[in-house]
Formats: sequence, structure tokens, C-alpha cells
Amino acid sequence: MDKTVSLSEAAALVFAGSTLALGGMTLYRRPLAFTRTLLRENSAARDLTLLCFTAGIESDLLVGAGRVRSVRSCYFGLEAFGLAPMFTQAAGEGAIKIVEESEASIAFGIRASLADVGFMPSRAWMGTDLPRLRPDVKKIKDPYSDEELIAFPAIHCDVAVIHALRADRTGNAVIGGNPGMDLELALLADTTLITTEELVEKLDKADIPGPLVEAVALAPKGALPTSCHPLYWLDGEAIIDYTLRCRAGEFEQYLLEALDK
Repeated sequence: MDKTVSLSEAAALVFAGSTLALGGMTLYRRPLAFTRTLLRENSAARDLTLLCFTAGIESDLLVGAGRVRSVRSCYFGLEAFGLAPMFTQAAGEGAIKIVEESEASIAFGIRASLADVGFMPSRAWMGTDLPRLRPDVKKIKDPYSDEELIAFPAIHCDVAVIHALRADRTGNAVIGGNPGMDLELALLADTTLITTEELVEKLDKADIPGPLVEAVALAPKGALPTSCHPLYWLDGEAIIDYTLRCRAGEFEQYLLEALDK
């Protein structure tokens, strides 16, 4: 089956209130072309819950544009370039809900969903104050040892968007040597979308198998200004320009210019 679509058609698959997972890791292989297309062409995609193992500039654009209701991530920032300015502002103003997460809570929540159970038990978070910040995370007794454990609730995802180095028309995709949690997100989501640097007729090997994928959209340089190793490095000057303009109160003008390209 040929699953190729345009970026516009892919972005149209995100609906109001979606839990949207964005693949990649920190400033590597983030789906920026998809994010800009979503902001430019899908005005209905609002009240989103962002689900990211780590959230970066792609997520900051969505927060700054007022499209995000809540965030689930164990990190939201721009690495050496500092804080994510629009997320920091929105969090400080209480304009978005932040669901406290850690690497463990996201991993176990995804694992529970993939196992088709309501929770996954773990010793993570025991002895910390994190459960006080998450009343939905309960403590349970191990029925065999009577040990007290944390029960991490299953995490649901409507749409996952993963940027690939190469993909074929049936949805098989190669994402390279830093996969992050992209395979898990592809397994988790109701709808998995691939954007890709290169579209080929057939891949012999794939990191993400085609049966998991709903649609594939060609997006050359689609991760810029983040990197897509080994194809191109991150554009540090562009990220610095973004942070400086946000701090100067020029986010809306920056967004207009970015969406006009």
C-alpha cells in the first residue's frame, strides 16, 4: 500500500484535544517541518497534550502559539542554548498544565499501554515527593511479597510524528543511531506519521516497520534547525536567534516569518 501523503495531509490528521507525541531527542531529528505545517494549516489542532520523552524547539513553537493545553515530558529545553523560552513563560504564568514526569514514569506508562493493562508497577519514585505531585499515581501492594510499589498509569497517545532519515512508500523507516523512544511511540500511538528526508521505493531494513505507520510525508531538511545526523548538523545560530527574539517579546513576529517560509 502506498502511504505517501503531503505534509498538509499529514498535519490534518491531528485533531482538537489530541495527545500528540513528537519524536526525536532534545535537538536531534525533531519534526520541525511538520510542526510549522500544523501551525500554518491546521487551526483546529488546539488544546493539545504534548507527549515527549524530551521536548525542544518544536514543542516550544506549539506552546508559544497557544496550541497546547498540557505537557508530559521529563525535560523541556534547548540544551546548551538554555531554557525553552515560550514554555518557561507559559509555565510561569500558569497558562499550561504540566504533568510531572520522569524517564521512569513515561517508560512504565508506555509499557502499561503496550501490555494493554491499566498500570505498570515499579519501585521508581519510592522515597521521593513525586507522588504528591501526581495524585493519579497510586501506591499498591505486591500480592506476592507485600512490598509497597508505585503503580504508573498507562499513557495513551493519539498521534505520533517521527522524522526519519529514509522511508519507503509503505511506511518502513530508518531513523538512525539515536532512536530515543521513537519505536515505542510508533507502537503506542493510534496514528503514527513519518516525515522523511528521503523517500525510496523499498527499504530492505527498517527501524520502524511499515505496518505501524499510517502515512509518510517527504520533508527534506525537515528537522532544521535541529540536527539530522549524519545528513546535517544543528543550526546553532538559528536557535540563538529564536531565543533572543522570544526574550525580546517578538515571538509572534518570529512565528509569522517562520510560517511564511
